[in-house]
Amino acid sequence: TLTMFPLLLLLLPVAHAIGELPYRPVLTQNPPLEGLTTASTFVLDQPRCVFGEYDNADIWLVVALDKAASTFNNTAAPGTRETAFQGFPDPVSAYMTLNATLANYPCPKPAGDITVLRVGSETSCAQDEARPTCNGPLPGPGPYRVKFLALQGSEPVAETAWSMPIMLRTAKPPSSISTTDGGHSAGMIAITTILSILFAILLAGLVAMVVFRSSDSCGGSSTFSKPESVTVRRYNTHHVYDQPAARL
Repeated sequence: TLTMFPLLLLLLPVAHAIGELPYRPVLTQNPPLEGLTTASTFVLDQPRCVFGEYDNADIWLVVALDKAASTFNNTAAPGTRETAFQGFPDPVSAYMTLNATLANYPCPKPAGDITVLRVGSETSCAQDEARPTCNGPLPGPGPYRVKFLALQGSEPVAETAWSMPIMLRTAKPPSSISTTDGGHSAGMIAITTILSILFAILLAGLVAMVVFRSSDSCGGSSTFSKPESVTVRRYNTHHVYDQPAARL
């Protein structure tokens, strides 16, 4: 029995350590984007030139609540109840989405390629439990943490570090929006001023036109005198009669 024990150990599956990659996901900064963070989305740089040694792996984005990042189970399979977006943030504290292959993240970046990922951009599948890997809108301001995880089959083979905490924007309540002049932007004030000047010019033009027409019809009229009567003399037409021929 003792001699068989080492053989049994050899037959046991060998546990592979997950590769810890020296990369931390970050909000994109190049080029600067409008809406880098919104009330339900944020934009990350793609992990270019990060998973070069894992040609056959599927690369997933893990989105977790800040407080739950350290307890995420790397062996949890994507597309299950344990990692479904529809259960986030309770009872699911971290979900997996935006799967891609290494071909989607070529290195170096070809010119003109879009190299960002907008997290939270899909609204059509947010309530669809048939799509547990939905990249749905984030349910609150956070904070959140994200990392990329590479799987070969169902086995995790490499992962990045967790990002720094990411906070989303919060909508202002209507009661906090100022209605005084101090709350208006400089652009709105400039537009209002320009429109006021144009209206004043138009009004002045209309007034000048009315005054001009009124003066032309009253003070500027001409007096026509009665023309002198013209006497037309009547002439009698003298008829010329043939004179009788002279007698010889």
